[in-house]
Amino acid sequence: MGTEAARAIGAGLAAIGVAGAGVGIGHIFAALVNSVARNPAARSQVFGLGILGFALTEAVALYALLISFLVLFG
Repeated sequence: MGTEAARAIGAGLAAIGVAGAGVGIGHIFAALVNSVARNPAARSQVFGLGILGFALTEAVALYALLISFLVLFG
């Protein structure tokens, strides 16, 4: 196996983290919708936490994408 093939395999494995982050974001917003449906009065408290969770999960996805590009082009 050549270096280019190893880089492509490594970049593909590093990009799996992006799919995991997508699943995490789906869970966060599903819980947000569920909690607002159960208690609409708590929307103002829960919404900020949902957005914070989204931002942190998206940061993990960006780090995984960055590592993937570093492996592929570095």
